[in-house]
Amino acid sequence: MADYDRGSTTVVEKSGNGGAILIAIVLLIAVLIGGYFLLGRGAAMNNKDNAVAGAAKSVGSAADKVGGAATGSNH
Repeated sequence: MADYDRGSTTVVEKSGNGGAILIAIVLLIAVLIGGYFLLGRGAAMNNKDNAVAGAAKSVGSAADKVGGAATGSNH
């Protein structure tokens, strides 16, 4: 027969905060990385828009010069 000690009790406690904190840290890092790329993309789009606007101004200026030369040569 087995001997049982009825006078002692073992209590096991589990803490569930470690997993929640880890998930919160991972989500925070993901948000920061996403924000960084979103802001970088916005800056790249602004640079592209500025380049297109500058090219349009250059084409407009060249067209004015050609138009002025054509008008001046007809007189």
